[in-house]
Amino acid sequence: MSRIAVVLFNLGGPDRPESVEPFLFNLFNDPAIIGLAWPLRPVLARVISRRRAPLAREIYENIGGGSPLLGLTRDQASALETRLSQGGDTVRVFVSMRYWHPMSDETALLVHDFGPDEVVLLPLYPQYSTTTTASSLKDWRRAAAAAKLAAPSREICCYPTEEGLIEAQAELVLKGLREAAEKCSAVRILFSAHGLPKRVVDKGDPYPAQIGETANAVIGAIIAATGEAEPGWVVCYQSRVGPLEWIGPSIEDELKRAAQDGVGVVVVPIAFVSEHSETLVELDIEYRKVAADLGLPEYVRVPAVGCHPKFIEGLARLVGDAK
Repeated sequence: MSRIAVVLFNLGGPDRPESVEPFLFNLFNDPAIIGLAWPLRPVLARVISRRRAPLAREIYENIGGGSPLLGLTRDQASALETRLSQGGDTVRVFVSMRYWHPMSDETALLVHDFGPDEVVLLPLYPQYSTTTTASSLKDWRRAAAAAKLAAPSREICCYPTEEGLIEAQAELVLKGLREAAEKCSAVRILFSAHGLPKRVVDKGDPYPAQIGETANAVIGAIIAATGEAEPGWVVCYQSRVGPLEWIGPSIEDELKRAAQDGVGVVVVPIAFVSEHSETLVELDIEYRKVAADLGLPEYVRVPAVGCHPKFIEGLARLVGDAK
């Protein structure tokens, strides 16, 4: 039997109002987010974080003053640990957040103390981006070296069409479609993902292509499950900030198009596997209000896959294949 450490990576989020500004500073001080060299980057990050903190605090006030992401990710870690422990190995699943605690330095020390024979690194980003997966893994390598973590590690890059992810997402979307169909006859699926500046994609970031792979796979699973014709759907992007050109179409534009076409929408957080401010505030509150103001006949938001058994089983397969 082996001692296996699995590390789940995610963005992180402030746990209380006082954490909002330092969380934002950590985010904007990441060279994967703002490419300025030191010492200019931390100076700019400080200015941006101070400027945006008041509005960000208002956003988090809508969900109790802090992000639920850590607790939800720990729930996923617990479910995955239970599943992996059925195989006979001694498995411990850890959580490492990129921009707020527990961050890589803290988690690497915990993994070191566990004394694993090997470490499996599993970002909770199904679709790869230099701004998420690559940034998290790079920071982990630094922290692991500092903690003198000698066990061999294996990195899981991405899994945009992993069977468990797709099956879990398809089940949730089907439920949303049935709910919407009770109130309107014509419905369109909006697969909404966090946007990226266009210049990041122009440098070769595969994120939007992999978002498309996930959406296509989910649609294929829905068709296979129902035997019906392909539903109307589109990929769109949310969370745009700043003056840069971002990839599109935006979710706002797609809500306007749905209103013009007289169809309801089923909104699917295709790149988020856990609930956090971008689902609970942006999708549930802000864009729902936009939809109501536009007169859409229906707006249904599908939950993130979370601890869906098929998603957890898919993560377990990824870990098993990486060992």
